[in-house]
Amino acid sequence: MGGIRRLRLLAAGTALVCVAGCGGGGDDPGAEPSTTPASSSPTVKPSSPPVADPEHAVDPPGKRTDPLASADLLVFSPKHPLDEDMVRGIERLKGVRATNLFSMGQPVIENQALTVAAVDPATYRLFTPAASADTQEVWDRVAGGELALSPELRRKVPKDKFDFVRLGSADDAPEVHIGYYAPQVESAIDAVVNEKWGEELGLQPGNALLISTGGTSPQSLRKPIEKLVGGEASIQALDIVARTGIDPGAKQTAFVVGTIAQAVGVFNYTVIGGGRIAPAPAWVRSHIATEAVPILGNVTCNKLIFPQLKAALQDIVARGLQDKIHPGEYAGCYYPRFIAGTTTLSNHSFGLALDLNVPGNQRGTVGEMDRQVVAIFKEWGFAWGGDWNYTDPMHFEMNALVDPR
Repeated sequence: MGGIRRLRLLAAGTALVCVAGCGGGGDDPGAEPSTTPASSSPTVKPSSPPVADPEHAVDPPGKRTDPLASADLLVFSPKHPLDEDMVRGIERLKGVRATNLFSMGQPVIENQALTVAAVDPATYRLFTPAASADTQEVWDRVAGGELALSPELRRKVPKDKFDFVRLGSADDAPEVHIGYYAPQVESAIDAVVNEKWGEELGLQPGNALLISTGGTSPQSLRKPIEKLVGGEASIQALDIVARTGIDPGAKQTAFVVGTIAQAVGVFNYTVIGGGRIAPAPAWVRSHIATEAVPILGNVTCNKLIFPQLKAALQDIVARGLQDKIHPGEYAGCYYPRFIAGTTTLSNHSFGLALDLNVPGNQRGTVGEMDRQVVAIFKEWGFAWGGDWNYTDPMHFEMNALVDPR
């Protein structure tokens, strides 16, 4: 992010504020959030809508006048925008009360895929909980170029001391200022930005549709909607997602954006229990391979990681540092699973991360990883978990495509 733009944002006096569910202090990911609203600085009540980031600002939404709508179903198509005729067909179905079209994707931040929606603040707000929908400043700040984040992620999403979050793992990934902690569509959307930010993040325009069914059972509409959307889009029943964290009857799809998007593509999977997932066999065939690499021997990873992984390990050998990596303490690369205790995908699911020297490099510690080894991995396009807010020093993940030629 440009230093001038960051200074403008800070000079604008943007305050980090809460609708509900924000606790104060500490960065322990396991801490329970307080129900008492809190902020990192006093709440600002400007006389006109704040424009924190003019480069990414859109027209402010004005006060809400339309009725709120329940968020019952979510249709998501990672490859293409949803067809206009198909959307109109859904809107004509008996039982469909309202819809909202927006863009959605998942930037990977410190080994977690964050679901970000790029929305029209005036229309999307109608599908959020009343506490969010009726807090005007939330949507003024989103329109002004800031990000609204679910309160339960306050301690889980890494940010700097000025409350900027980097939406991606690469060093040049876009940075957005968190303007508000506000509940979003439960268990389906983690954060929202406006449509200008969606363009910069590379989100597919209009690839997601929220559907309100009012008093009609969402399940009764699933099959008619499936006929209209065909096989490419997934349909999530959000009442089930809210209760269990995931809709096991739906096709699960991740669409990763950012520098590693090429290595992931469209990632379809099913949930098989115990925190594990089963990626679509066609995806596995096209993306995953087992190859021999220096020091570690045969490893199973994403095919695109191998050139720079081999180059990094060869460089480590050439510098006489091979004894700093212990093959017997290697814990794998491709491991399709959720992050423990969540329904958030890990970078291991895509075969883009590896864990080294596990016993001496546990989460939350400084770790024992040799810093020369760390520097070499970074030279070859890997991020190191030891640099994270909540450290994971065993963890290295690809955050840039590097050509070793």
